[in-house]
Amino acid sequence: MTATTPPRRIRSFVRREGRLTKSQAFALEHYWPLYGIDLDEPIEIDSLFKNSAPLIVEIGFGNGRSLLTMAQQAPEKNFIGIEVHRPGVGHILLGIHQQQLTNLKVISIDAVDALQKFFPDNSISKLQIYFPDPWHKKRHHKRRLINARFLDLIHKKLQQDGVIHLATDWQHYAEHMIEVFTKHEKFHNLYPKEIYVPHATDRPTTKFEQRGQRLGHGVWDLLFSRT
Repeated sequence: MTATTPPRRIRSFVRREGRLTKSQAFALEHYWPLYGIDLDEPIEIDSLFKNSAPLIVEIGFGNGRSLLTMAQQAPEKNFIGIEVHRPGVGHILLGIHQQQLTNLKVISIDAVDALQKFFPDNSISKLQIYFPDPWHKKRHHKRRLINARFLDLIHKKLQQDGVIHLATDWQHYAEHMIEVFTKHEKFHNLYPKEIYVPHATDRPTTKFEQRGQRLGHGVWDLLFSRT
């Protein structure tokens, strides 16, 4: 590596494509031009949605079921979902079309790249990250999405007093996220006494979460605000 070559960034995900259903493949071909965002220059949020409503961004929406519910229940807000796995992208595109939602768009590239290159600073009202890969083996901790560098990035992209909502069913990862946010000092916990959100949140239950509940897994939600 030369002095001018930047270090290769470690990805927080591994592509596990799975098999596309016929409906997912159809949605990717026919509905992506309607609801997908092809990124080649910074996003103009107001032009994209033709309004200036608050913007909610979700990283890693899985099959998109809970994000579809949120967009349907909050037409006064705009939503962008970011997901790299094509079956999930196809599934949410199909849902957007079936529900005729005008306040939900989709990006399908690495979330860090998308935030760095294409989201204006101070543009996001709320960032949602539900059940990211905990990379529970110690040798894989370097792959975790929640780290100090990522917090530096989202601090720039969130609006003043913007919120980040995280959820995990892996307690050690929840403790790791608390530690990273506490050290950063430019976010404050909206539940400083309880640490974790002490009551049911307004987010719909995800398919992944329901599977964990059947297995007896706990869930830890965290809410931080940008200072």
